[in-house]
Amino acid sequence: MHTLKLAVIDLSELGDRAFGIDEFREVIRRRLYKLDPFRYELVDIPFKFHHPMWRENCDVDLEYHVRPYRVDPPGGRRELDEAVGRIASTQLDRSRPLWEMYFIEGLANGRIAVLGKIHHALADGVASANLLARGMDLQAGPDREDYVTDPAPTRGQLVRTAFVDHLRQIGRIPGLVRYTAQGLQRVRRSSRKLSPELTRPFTPPPSFMNHRVDGVRRFATATLALADVKQTAKHLGVTINDMVLAISAGALRELSLAYDGQADHPLLASVPVSFDFSPDRISGNRFTGVMMVVPIHLADPLERVRAVHDAAVEAKEAHHLLGPELISRWSAYLPPAPAERLFAWLSDKDGQNKVLNIPISNVPGPRQPGRVGGALVTEIYSVGPLTAGSGLNITVWSYVDQLNISVLTDGSTLGDPHELTDAMIQAFIEIRSAAGLPAELTVVESAMAQ
Repeated sequence: MHTLKLAVIDLSELGDRAFGIDEFREVIRRRLYKLDPFRYELVDIPFKFHHPMWRENCDVDLEYHVRPYRVDPPGGRRELDEAVGRIASTQLDRSRPLWEMYFIEGLANGRIAVLGKIHHALADGVASANLLARGMDLQAGPDREDYVTDPAPTRGQLVRTAFVDHLRQIGRIPGLVRYTAQGLQRVRRSSRKLSPELTRPFTPPPSFMNHRVDGVRRFATATLALADVKQTAKHLGVTINDMVLAISAGALRELSLAYDGQADHPLLASVPVSFDFSPDRISGNRFTGVMMVVPIHLADPLERVRAVHDAAVEAKEAHHLLGPELISRWSAYLPPAPAERLFAWLSDKDGQNKVLNIPISNVPGPRQPGRVGGALVTEIYSVGPLTAGSGLNITVWSYVDQLNISVLTDGSTLGDPHELTDAMIQAFIEIRSAAGLPAELTVVESAMAQ
């Protein structure tokens, strides 16, 4: 369940000044005081009668958490993607703060990359973007030489704190039941008939991507010019999020035809939607998954764009009718013992996923260039984890003038994850051609070559 945050960094402006693993560790050390989640340690409660808690302000061993890595020659996009896949294939150590950072050397043109492997429990997409902004000095605040650490809690303190929080959670149940009932009443009173695909979220269609997920992770990236995407969206009267979903639909159609031999039914995607965009939030999960129909059954690219736009409007209406915080509020009190058994059971099943086909995320990243140790960050990529029974994840992050696509897959879903990123670029070209726009895409000079 770790997420990946990848930054490509150009060292050319540093001149002769050295910037290696030691200098990078020093940068992180001096910013740890404002990177609070990096100092959280997960603590299990005795007897597991309550969910785990965070021990804040713990000590951090940067020799362990910040690691050197070197990509294979010639150090292009594919070699970096393969390195990220290998790093993503190992689990985080739950006895330490749930993150690792890799200082990756050997890239072409004298660049390096920094890969953050961060557990989703620490931060969702919005919180990760804010955390990244602090790490790249996009938010004000001087560096400091030290940060506060607290002693580890005793067993008695854990039990007492968990018991108090347990009572607090129980006290919220009447309000949660009332919130749920109000949402159901809004659904009943709504004059608009909701899509049957959205009212049956536990019966997504069979697909090549839905099976028992193995332990291997493979990663692939691609970059589009944000201006091209904005121009196309404006020309067609849709949003950038609609464009991301339409591009994904076109690509998934091609892969479904190749792997399943058919694409005669829409897929069901979970699209994360945040309900807390505070720029100061750097930890926690304040989002819910909106179930969205992905119309891979439509051959015409413009029909797919229109269908995605209509599906998004319908899904958002259903989402707001039920209440945007419904799922997150109920899951906040999920007891650990049955939760562990539930997810173990879901992960061990082979065959059709009973919740969704694929998660597709679109997260707005920093609008201004970031720097690490004075060096310019030229690209940022991000991807969430694979969910039980779903061997694909598509995550799109914008950064300055780029729309950066990241794909994560397991070892058995695709022969090569670049099949999907290549198909997404081709799907975008098809949309532009069908809309009467130039098929030739703008080359993003600051990004790695495709």
